[in-house]
Amino acid sequence: MPPCGTWLQPLLALIVSASLTRSHSCPSRCLCPDNHTVNCTSQGLVGVPDSIPLDVRRLLLSNNWIPWIPSDFLVLYTDLVYLDLRNNSLSQLDPGTLSSSSRLVFLDLGSNNLTEIPSGMFGESKSLIKLRLGNNPYLRMIGRDAFSGLSALRELDLEKNAFTVLDVRVLEPLASLRMLRLEGNPWLCNCHFAKLFAWLYQNRQKLPTGMEGIECSLPPDGLRVPLSVFSEDSFRECRGALTLTDCLIVIFSGISVSFAAIVTSFLLASIVHCFQRISKTSKGDEEEGKD
Repeated sequence: MPPCGTWLQPLLALIVSASLTRSHSCPSRCLCPDNHTVNCTSQGLVGVPDSIPLDVRRLLLSNNWIPWIPSDFLVLYTDLVYLDLRNNSLSQLDPGTLSSSSRLVFLDLGSNNLTEIPSGMFGESKSLIKLRLGNNPYLRMIGRDAFSGLSALRELDLEKNAFTVLDVRVLEPLASLRMLRLEGNPWLCNCHFAKLFAWLYQNRQKLPTGMEGIECSLPPDGLRVPLSVFSEDSFRECRGALTLTDCLIVIFSGISVSFAAIVTSFLLASIVHCFQRISKTSKGDEEEGKD
């Protein structure tokens, strides 16, 4: 019988060889210029390709027809640092889809059909430096905590979307932000825009086209003007304006006060009526006693 090492060594070599072949196999219709790059650009793909090497670092999927990506897609590709999904058919991403991308540095979701960036989208993607979300013509909503955890983000692209207003609290977690693109959106210069304008004015050095590169519409005629024509005093009247929440609180408080006043009046009237009845009964008893 041959020694154990005689047959075990070729078997191990075969297993290792098969593993390496699988690890560095290139998906069909894609190019792999090196062991860590997969380039599937402009291949007419309608889904994320199979057989992507697990150790991929750069994944290029731009200019295809991909409508969605699996929610657990990035769980397998823990080494991924560069993901380009630009110019596809993405309409939504499930919350948490990108939350496991702890090493991702560059992400391009521009030129898709996204309508909303929900809270929790990016989880704790603390390595992300560049995020491109521009040219999504239906994107008009970003969850308040959508960018929470992006402490290293330096560049954020939100140009040419459908934003008319943006909650300034969305930008507050971005402590390392150096460049913000907001031009090309149908901004409305009303009181809802006041807080965002104040933030932009204080951080105008982060706007590559400056305040003059961003336009907004003036009510009621919709005349579009650059933000550079405004100053911090332009929205002075909005400081005392009530938001919808404030109005609801005032209305509810007024109803509550009115209801309390009615109940109090009813109780007081009932008490007075009782005292009057008691008083009349006492007088009647006294008169009967005298008789």
